[in-house]
Amino acid sequence: MFQKVVPVNKDVHARTRIKEITSFEFASKFHVAYLTMHEFTRAAAIFPIVFLEDKEKDEFRPVALLGLNAGQNLFVDAAGQWQASYVPAIIRRYPFALTPRGNDGQYIVCLDEGSDLVSETEGAALFDDKGEPTQVIENVKRYLSELQQMDAQTGAFCKFLTEHNMFTPLNLRVRDNDKVKTISGCYVINEERLNNLSDERFLDIRNKRFLPAVYAHLISLAQTERLVKLQEELLATV
Repeated sequence: MFQKVVPVNKDVHARTRIKEITSFEFASKFHVAYLTMHEFTRAAAIFPIVFLEDKEKDEFRPVALLGLNAGQNLFVDAAGQWQASYVPAIIRRYPFALTPRGNDGQYIVCLDEGSDLVSETEGAALFDDKGEPTQVIENVKRYLSELQQMDAQTGAFCKFLTEHNMFTPLNLRVRDNDKVKTISGCYVINEERLNNLSDERFLDIRNKRFLPAVYAHLISLAQTERLVKLQEELLATV
């Protein structure tokens, strides 16, 4: 998705404007999208939510499955339109992102200069004639800050599940062009282990307000059938 990410700078980007997203072509090749746990309840009605392991960081991250094949997003049509009622926040924030500023725990707002949404003639300006940030910058800062907080809480959610051995591998077997295809590398919460938790541990999950995300994730797994249907419809048009 990101091609040339650089920090937003009032001198470098004095004339930079951001166009409104009218096409999701930039997300058409992403078959997964990271989610925060706060998005689960809305995303669960559309996408299967699974967890991927980042072995380098020794952590798990939740993602929405957007397609059955790498490089294919079944929710972006040929015209670049998003074919669902919910768009993951990581896609909605494009072409902006937050990146760490050293090791001080602070973040800086960055921009993908390779995006088609970046222009010097169209869209909303990032800075005014005096070099001061416009409302666009202020809105982006607030939105990205909120996402960063939700991302931190999601990290704590995943860490809790990992520490209590709640993840189990999931091998999805789906039909793909008259063949059975296995999608591996995904993890889900083990429902049996969840049901066998002690009352104390279950109350701990509730008190941490993790329960809605847990159940939304489990319910979302039925949406794999939606992906299969979308894949079949796509193949029928080829």
